[in-house]
Amino acid sequence: MPFKPKVPYRHPGCAALVPSGTRYCEAHRRVHPEEVRPAAARGYTAAWRKARKEFLQAHPLCEECKKQGRYTKATVVDHVKAHRGDESLFWDRGNWRALCKPCHDRKTGKEDSRPLYHY
Repeated sequence: MPFKPKVPYRHPGCAALVPSGTRYCEAHRRVHPEEVRPAAARGYTAAWRKARKEFLQAHPLCEECKKQGRYTKATVVDHVKAHRGDESLFWDRGNWRALCKPCHDRKTGKEDSRPLYHY
């Protein structure tokens, strides 16, 4: 039975091929900890789910849609400034805003499409 071919992966400048479905090679996996750790290990625990629910009840509309005159139900609590593992920034409610899923995906896609790597 044939196997899926290996594919290039997402780290810029590396020509390594990885099995289909794998995001990074072993050499660069440590550079991308936020993408390879499970959500609970990144801080998204039961305490986060409770705080998220309370925040969305207090802020039911998407802030980006409101700026454009649309009223859309917010379903995601966005960290305005990406916390990148910084727990104080993660829990800072001043850094939170309510967004709908499409607005959050658009914002995250723009910011994370060209991440800054530190070696």
